[in-house]
Amino acid sequence: MININSIVPDFELDSYQNNNINKVKLSSYKGKWVVLIFYPADFTFVCPTELEDAASHYEEVKSLGGEIMSISTDTAFAHKAWHDNSKAISKINFPMLADPTGNVAKAFGTYIENEGLSLRGTFIIDPDGILKTIEIHDNNIGRSAKEMVRKLQAAKFVREHGGDVCPASWEPGEAVLTPEIDLIGKI
Repeated sequence: MININSIVPDFELDSYQNNNINKVKLSSYKGKWVVLIFYPADFTFVCPTELEDAASHYEEVKSLGGEIMSISTDTAFAHKAWHDNSKAISKINFPMLADPTGNVAKAFGTYIENEGLSLRGTFIIDPDGILKTIEIHDNNIGRSAKEMVRKLQAAKFVREHGGDVCPASWEPGEAVLTPEIDLIGKI
């Protein structure tokens, strides 16, 4: 599994976006923040609520220098069919990546071996390709795109303001902390 502060290995997957199916390489997004949203499957109950929520924050993520990509073990053709047949999913303009082998989900630790599906996982990768956040949880619990954006804002702030850290529930414009280093050199 890929760990916090490690470089995310490059991968290439088929993608459905804007009525096209293309290959997408993670390395093509070097220099941008990347938010990967793993979800179990197309044509399900909770997934469209999450992806529609993410779609409603897509422009905000792009304004922060980021890109959202959703990933499931479905094919890009299944993503297209879902996009064509779901009012919620038709709102998605970000790339919907296809990981039918589950290899990318396995690398991120979200793959459910006996089901061939992914757990819900959200990962934020910085412009240098380094993993900054991991959120993985049970498939019965939907995520909040608002919280995803807040985490992206905090990660971006910390990157741009070396030495400062963001306290719990920090929002842009609020006070941050500047840790003091003790005599042993620990924060």
